[in-house]
Parts: sequence; structure tokens; C-alpha cells
Amino acid sequence: MKRLLLHICCGPCAITTLGTLRHQGFEVTGLFYNPNIHPLTEYVKRRDGCLEVAGRLGVKVIVKDDEYDPKAWFRDMAHREANRCFLCYARRLERTAAIAEKGGFDGFSTTLLYSKHQNHETIADLGRDMARKSAPFVYHDFRQGWSEGIETSREWGIYRQQYCGCLYSENERHARLLQGPKRQPGGKGPKQRGEQ
Repeated sequence: MKRLLLHICCGPCAITTLGTLRHQGFEVTGLFYNPNIHPLTEYVKRRDGCLEVAGRLGVKVIVKDDEYDPKAWFRDMAHREANRCFLCYARRLERTAAIAEKGGFDGFSTTLLYSKHQNHETIADLGRDMARKSAPFVYHDFRQGWSEGIETSREWGIYRQQYCGCLYSENERHARLLQGPKRQPGGKGPKQRGEQ
């Protein structure tokens, strides 16, 4: 049985992904390495969700809490925010590939390929680019298990996030709040044109 290292971004994304890979004959070990997730409380919720799913499915997980460094992540993204998703995918896949190679795994993959909200083709291309001779990238379109993964995560009570993970995506999710009416100090409604 081939050993595969699976980068896991959260619990719900891991459910059907793990099932698919095991059905394909892989012995899967998870890797929770996600320096993009902010704030820390959100990181812990997703880590714990990942570990809960892994526990239910009998999968070991390598957790890289010691490499969770928000300052370094923001430094890497500074002035490159428009390309941040590409950079973030690359950082996580590169680390996964390195750990897979060092650990003697027969390949690696990622649950990022499960999400309908991520740039699937970019992730697949990056995975292939990050592949090592001894640890190739294992591609599969895990989006096929999207609905089942959502349903199962709800049944199991696994924490389900509402944004990608970084503060940029969280701010974009709530950007509409800045479009509402502006209120004056003291609770009055918005100033009408010509009011002093």
C-alpha cells in the first residue's frame, strides 16, 4: 500500500477526500500546515476540526503548530495581496512536498482540491510543479464529494468556516457592511445633502 501525505485545510474538506484516497488504496497521513488562517482562534477551530475528522476515520495527522507564524505570513503577502491566493497555495504545497519527500511518502496531495471556492486548476498546476521525484503529486478532482462532505460534516458537528482563512478574505466577506448608511455621532441617521 502506497503512503500518501495529504495536506488538510480543515475538517469538512477532509471527510470525502480521505475516503476517496483510501478507496484508491493509499495509506493516508494528514498534514495540518496552514499559516494563512487568522486569527489564532480560527486556526485552532480548524485544526481541532481536522483532528476530529481524522480521529473518526482513524487517520494520523502531523500538526505544524510550531510553524504557525502570522507575522511571517503577512510579510510574505505584503504588497502582493492581488496574488495572495497563488502565493498561499504555493507555500502550503511546497511545505507538504518537502515533508512528503523527507518522510519517505510515495506521494502527496491536498484537500484544497475539494473546495469549489478555490482556484482548482492553479492548485493542480502548483502541485505538479512542487512534485519531487520520490514523492509525486497525486491529483484527483475531490469536488465530486462536495455535497456529501457538507452533509457528513453537519451530521458530525464539525466546525464549518465561513471564509477562506486569511484576514483578507474575511474582510472581503464583510465588505458590504461599509456600503450601508453612515450614522452621525449620537445615533442620528445619515446627514442629508445640505445639512450642517
